[in-house]
Amino acid sequence: MSLTTPYYLIDKSKLQRNMEKIALLRELSGAKALLALKCFATWSVFDFMRDYMDGTTSSSLNEVRLGHERFGKETHAYSVAYADYEIDEVVSHADKIIFNSISQLERFSDKSAGIVRGLRLNPQISSSSFDLADPARPFSRLGEWDVNKVETVMDRVSGFMIHNNCENSDFGLFDRMLATIEERFAPLLKKAEWVSLGGGIHFTGENYPLEQFAERLKRFAGEYGVQVYLEPGEASITKSTTLEVTVLDTLYNGKNLAVVDSSIEAHMLDLLIYRENAKLSPNTGDHRYMVCGKSCLAGDIFGEFNFEHELKVGDRISIQDAAGYTMVKKNWFNGVKMPAIAIRELDGSIRTVREFAYADYEQSLS
Repeated sequence: MSLTTPYYLIDKSKLQRNMEKIALLRELSGAKALLALKCFATWSVFDFMRDYMDGTTSSSLNEVRLGHERFGKETHAYSVAYADYEIDEVVSHADKIIFNSISQLERFSDKSAGIVRGLRLNPQISSSSFDLADPARPFSRLGEWDVNKVETVMDRVSGFMIHNNCENSDFGLFDRMLATIEERFAPLLKKAEWVSLGGGIHFTGENYPLEQFAERLKRFAGEYGVQVYLEPGEASITKSTTLEVTVLDTLYNGKNLAVVDSSIEAHMLDLLIYRENAKLSPNTGDHRYMVCGKSCLAGDIFGEFNFEHELKVGDRISIQDAAGYTMVKKNWFNGVKMPAIAIRELDGSIRTVREFAYADYEQSLS
């Protein structure tokens, strides 16, 4: 089947590999797994993921509503700050609400009294190599850190969320940071009923010691008598999706350049934010090209890659690992055509689940 590019292609057989690892971890550790909608919220595959996961976690009213209505199962609500006008609706969609600060907990204490409540803790350590994404950076607004202050509100919360991993594929680092968390927050953990250790743990990656990870989680849960939650985002969907693009033009300006019908600023924004290159496979051959987006931004560049043959207009390129923080961040910069979303089913057939037209662009404005 030949679809008009650009489009995101979600491959269920590849998605299933991640789901099966998540299911195994749940079985071995007793931990529950919630899909982090901030990373991936393409609800057309929620029915498939639902069989392997326990629910969703969110960062806004829109996400908690989407998780409740489209995924179902357990729904956690979190936000850096809730507004007065949205708190009632947030509570109506959530099983648990996690407040970022004691002041927010106190502000909405009455409004949230009917559901399970938690508080975000900031352990002041993280695995992030990017200051931009480091929840434990100096002067961070993300969570409470003072044990004595938190102890004063333990009558209103039953658990905690601690998110301090970021693309962490090092089990040893996770283990050491968890030991520090235990050391700093033991008095609170002993009073809790549940603890979410957040996302950013790359436990579905190749060669990750899943059994060791499961044992560590199980030991943590037993030590404090808590239900452990994980919030896998990237770990849920890693290597499951490509961004399919077509070469529109080739140029030479000291390097071979290929312009494609997509844009990192519009369709893979994190590449621009974190100054990273896209991934291509196999990325072999004698012909090297800088693959460039079609927006007017000079730095709209996917990266430099090797190809087996000279690129020409009409050639297709598959950008790998294009699920996380892409479809949730895509935008209409330059009015560049929004990629469609397609799914490759387990039988190999491909179906388009969403296309975007001029009306979508027009209606996103005013």
